[in-house]
Amino acid sequence: MSLRINDVAPNFTAHTTQGVIDFHEWIGDQWAILFSHPKDFTPVCTTELGYMARIEPEFTKRNAKLIGLSVDSVDNHDKWAVDIEETQGAAVKYPMIGDTDLAVAKLYNMLPAEETGTSEGRTPATNATVRSVFIIGPDKRIKLMLTYPMTTGRNFDEILRVLDSMQLTAKHKVATPVNWKQGDDVIITSAVTNEEAEQRFPGYKTIKPYLRTTPQPK
Repeated sequence: MSLRINDVAPNFTAHTTQGVIDFHEWIGDQWAILFSHPKDFTPVCTTELGYMARIEPEFTKRNAKLIGLSVDSVDNHDKWAVDIEETQGAAVKYPMIGDTDLAVAKLYNMLPAEETGTSEGRTPATNATVRSVFIIGPDKRIKLMLTYPMTTGRNFDEILRVLDSMQLTAKHKVATPVNWKQGDDVIITSAVTNEEAEQRFPGYKTIKPYLRTTPQPK
């Protein structure tokens, strides 16, 4: 079954670099960012894991947890983490899932359900689709899905920006416009009448009847 936004994120039990976890229990009442990698000891992913290690405090501020996945063993992850810290200048403190049986990759539609075998003998090319990012809310529902090609490093600052937008729009009846960032004006949703907008967002601007903007609410 394919996954869509607002589907419940499939739950699983898995071995990680920080022990065995039940995914939903691990998320708890926080947000979660699950990001996957086709193989350990690959160059682009090494830079990505290192960058996420550096900016993890920014996710923590936003009540969000990071968890990585690679179609290799936990033992390999531990060895790779040494290289990541050496080359990227940051220690990986978030857990990394070992997915040697491909179970989580299949569960999240990153590999076909009928795919056979294990991680043994597989190459990054055969795991090319295992380069996805999922943002999962405290309600355990998928809020965002992105999949990148192997040769393009992911922009995790964008994931932070999207998380900021999601948390803001979950709290207020607003949406964020193109290229929005913290502090920019926002859009009042169509579910809000003009009368309600006057109360909620005094002084809002009407550009078109369907396009009303207001300073970012607190």
